[in-house]
Amino acid sequence: MKRILTGFLAVSLFALAACGGGAPAGGSGGGADTIKIGWIGPLSGENKTYGESTKRGVELALEEMGYKIGDKTVELIAGDDRSDSTEAVNLATKMMTQDGVAAIIGPVTSGPAIAVSAMTETYKVPMITATATAPKVTVNDDGARKPFVFRACFINPFQGQAAANFASEELGAKRAAVLYDKGNDYTIGLAEAFRATFEANGGEVIAWQSYGGDDTDFSAIMTNVSALKPDVLYLPDYYGRVSLIAKAAKDKGIDVPMLGGDGWDSPDLDFETLAGGYFTAHYSDQDEREAVQSFATKFQERYGERPDSFAALGYDAAKLLMGAIERAGSTDGEAIRAALQSTHDFPAVGGQLTFDEWGNPIKSAVLLQVQADGTYKYITNVD
Repeated sequence: MKRILTGFLAVSLFALAACGGGAPAGGSGGGADTIKIGWIGPLSGENKTYGESTKRGVELALEEMGYKIGDKTVELIAGDDRSDSTEAVNLATKMMTQDGVAAIIGPVTSGPAIAVSAMTETYKVPMITATATAPKVTVNDDGARKPFVFRACFINPFQGQAAANFASEELGAKRAAVLYDKGNDYTIGLAEAFRATFEANGGEVIAWQSYGGDDTDFSAIMTNVSALKPDVLYLPDYYGRVSLIAKAAKDKGIDVPMLGGDGWDSPDLDFETLAGGYFTAHYSDQDEREAVQSFATKFQERYGERPDSFAALGYDAAKLLMGAIERAGSTDGEAIRAALQSTHDFPAVGGQLTFDEWGNPIKSAVLLQVQADGTYKYITNVD
């Protein structure tokens, strides 16, 4: 494939191109003429559509740049973590200590991203996850910032708050049932944020129901929820589990609006069962902004389908990282970290982006409604 260098990254002298320069503790970031970048995400398992979409977005961004930063060639080293934290750590360890990557894009889901983020300061290798929304990705348990970790997506509390406000203000809901995976930081964070905001709005969470990560039968839970007569169900989980829960709800006669987070955003969602439901997402291809329409057109031309939020965020993460390496003029981890932290008003597909002090982007979200024909309807932007 012919690779064309676009105007996103101007050709520079890249001060250290000939002699290498500072290297992260875990590797050199590539040889004198190559910059190695790692990518980690699920390409198999129950969350594989997230990884496939994100990786496509990353690759599209690199293709636009001709796989070049200045006169150096970018090499992408990809690893399938199957959404498993142990596998993600194994992949990251190899990338940092053997492959010599300058930075890592990913992991895609929150559990693996939290696990890998704990390694970045030791090896001085920056990491930018496109899609992992749990707060602990960029912050330690003691509240301290993980200085080498960034993300292109908003965080869970924002999603939960936005969904709760929509349920209260637009749907008029007073009684909510919340179901969450007790072993998953992503679903716990969303559930807790929704509950806090919904109750602050004067609503009542009449069912606060947890389940296990391997559970597939939700009929008993839904029998109990049905008897409580909620006005709305909040289901903050990934698309496969949400589809099972929603089917169980419908089988028990629960016919109320269902809401969720960006984990719903997948072509494998049960669109027929969840039709009419709402979820928070990172972008909509119905957004008329030029950055969105340009990206969506290029993605469709390249892959033959419209991009989802995960593709858009992968694209943004790659552009953010490559821009930081260009500005740093080096593959030194500290230099890349500082360049990322200084990012201000970046024209991302997901909205104008500036990093806050915690490595999280200040940006808006969108609210989408599931349609029975396998599409989403853009409802509104949420700031």
